[in-house]
Amino acid sequence: MTSFWSIWVIVLTLACLALIFGLLIWNLKNYTGVEEGESCGHEFDGIEELNNPLPKWWTYMFFATFVWSVYYLAMYPGLGNFVGLLGWTSSNQGVTSLEESKQAVLDAKESGLWVQLDKEFEAADERFGPIFKAFAQQDVLALAENSEALEIGQRLYAQNCAQCHGSDARGGLGFPNLTDKDWLYGGNPDQIKETLLHGRVAAMPGWEAALGEQGVKEMTAFVLSLSGRKVNQKDAEAGKSKFAMCAACHGIDGKGSVAHNLPFGAPDLTDNIWLYGGSQRAVEESVRHGRAGVMPAWKDILGEDKVHLLTAYVYSLSQDK
Repeated sequence: MTSFWSIWVIVLTLACLALIFGLLIWNLKNYTGVEEGESCGHEFDGIEELNNPLPKWWTYMFFATFVWSVYYLAMYPGLGNFVGLLGWTSSNQGVTSLEESKQAVLDAKESGLWVQLDKEFEAADERFGPIFKAFAQQDVLALAENSEALEIGQRLYAQNCAQCHGSDARGGLGFPNLTDKDWLYGGNPDQIKETLLHGRVAAMPGWEAALGEQGVKEMTAFVLSLSGRKVNQKDAEAGKSKFAMCAACHGIDGKGSVAHNLPFGAPDLTDNIWLYGGSQRAVEESVRHGRAGVMPAWKDILGEDKVHLLTAYVYSLSQDK
């Protein structure tokens, strides 16, 4: 936060506190011109308004909450860039990995800084770490049949993966469906774990400059024909002659990189499953401008033990029950 906005927050906050305190003091006295206990001259549905002060306990509660607010702003962050007398912070800025977070806890202890989230992380790691480590010693295929392991894996999925792949794991536009058997980088446990640990970066180049507008239409027609779609045969034949430029990733038969043990993550074009939409317009868009997708790496965020358990859950999603 810049100095200007820090000062703005401080002034605005203190001004509000001063106003609140002034109102509390002002309401301790009778400025209505009507004696206490006497009628104010208002009547609503037979109920007459009397000039009675607030109950003492209520007034004391207002003052207590005011004093607490002053104490809180002095001890904890709340006034612009002022960090508070306790030096408390909810988390460490710049911490991006499990190892950095653990080191931050040690640094915090040495410096006397109270870091709440790190304290909670440390307590959780002490409690649940041995559980994850025990599961990590088991084979993924065994864990995929273990109801307790899958329940924990489902929670890990909901916390970290559902934002992209959906709560039902069926994905969406640009995010793969994890419940089918269509895997861009392979669906065996080792391949899934590799994806989760290190992430994936996919990049399909745009072909508009090389093919031209008509070439894009012809290539689209041929690609759609691979999955049995009805297309203009003349355009499809013309596109077939140009498909060699795509075969390096998708294979000459269009079945994708997994079928040919290639590392590119190129999808199977023959199964009619489309990550970015299977309409003619959507496929044309992919051919014309290309596509780029990034799957984040979870090794440094979750740690290898949790990734192992998450692998079992993701693997189980696509298995026939």
